[in-house]
Amino acid sequence: MTTMGLTALDLGLRGAASGVFLMMVLVLSRLRPLNKHVLLGLAMSAGGAAFAIATAPFIPKSSLWWTMPILSAQPVVIWLWAHITFDDDFVPAPWHGAFWLATVGIGFVVSLTWTSFPAAAHRGANLLAAIAVGLMLAAAVQMVRTWRADLVTQRRRLRTAALVINFVFVVLIAGSSLAPEPITGVGISGSLAIAGGLFMLAMLGGFGLFSAQMTAAARDATAVIAPPDAVGEAAAVTSDAADRASIAPALLRRLEKLMTVERVYRQEGLSIGRLAALLDLPEYRLREAINEGLGYRNFNAFLNSYRIEDAKTALSDQSQRDVPILTIAMDAGFQSIGPFNRAFKAATGMTPTEFRRDAQATDAESEADRIAQSRHGFG
Repeated sequence: MTTMGLTALDLGLRGAASGVFLMMVLVLSRLRPLNKHVLLGLAMSAGGAAFAIATAPFIPKSSLWWTMPILSAQPVVIWLWAHITFDDDFVPAPWHGAFWLATVGIGFVVSLTWTSFPAAAHRGANLLAAIAVGLMLAAAVQMVRTWRADLVTQRRRLRTAALVINFVFVVLIAGSSLAPEPITGVGISGSLAIAGGLFMLAMLGGFGLFSAQMTAAARDATAVIAPPDAVGEAAAVTSDAADRASIAPALLRRLEKLMTVERVYRQEGLSIGRLAALLDLPEYRLREAINEGLGYRNFNAFLNSYRIEDAKTALSDQSQRDVPILTIAMDAGFQSIGPFNRAFKAATGMTPTEFRRDAQATDAESEADRIAQSRHGFG
């Protein structure tokens, strides 16, 4: 293919990617409430469109000194999006915003010092590329680490596409940035690879968002579509009763018996595959039962709901007041104290020690009141 043909293909891919990104911005901007998922989706979509346009061939490069530093921080946004989309327990912290600002700052230093201090600026550009590669690899690890525990069918499928995009981004985009090329040349050398990567990223995001919208509309044509996760998850607009109706009540009763009577959640290393085997079910059916029938999006959250209740009972028991908290945690099925403390505080708003103190103090007061009333009645 001639140079003109490659350039036309480059511009076509960028135009398609920009169009999809801008459509996503339009859809996301209409969603309410504007929670962390929506805002990150907006940032990623707007940044993708801006990057596709700013780095295209024939676009004047005079504005790159201020646009590219901001766009160079897009890997941070994508990394945060992956965490929020695929990890139900992830909560953005102030340091994430500081990290984004620091990455933008490095971009400005590179942009403003390229002509005066080219060697230092090139090292800064390499640092930005290394950050991008590291973040994409970290996002991939996150997606793989939480894959098995994910109960949302559409989100599990999205992980596969997201991993492919990560590979494309790392190999074709961030990797090419390590080549000795000035920032003013971005969008010319290696431009087609960047355009292809942006197009695939736009298709991934668009598929996740628009398929979620269509799924919600098909389930309930009269519902107001407001997905809790702006990109890549089915909208939660149908009633719990409708979800439960699709799951056999007998299956839910068998599952409940295993958890409350036989207490299988106490088994070390219990996996969804093992639980499916105990129920003599295909794994996908168990995933549907827990997700659609019981409303859990994550298998670990399902297990921890029983484990936390088990631990709360033990911590409230006066006869176990001298039992170490670690022992109670491990008896309930946790493998170490750290995950137990985090899960317990997330569920109750208190640490296990605080909960035990309050519960046993309340129990002691109740016992004292009963004794006083008994004596008063006897007198």
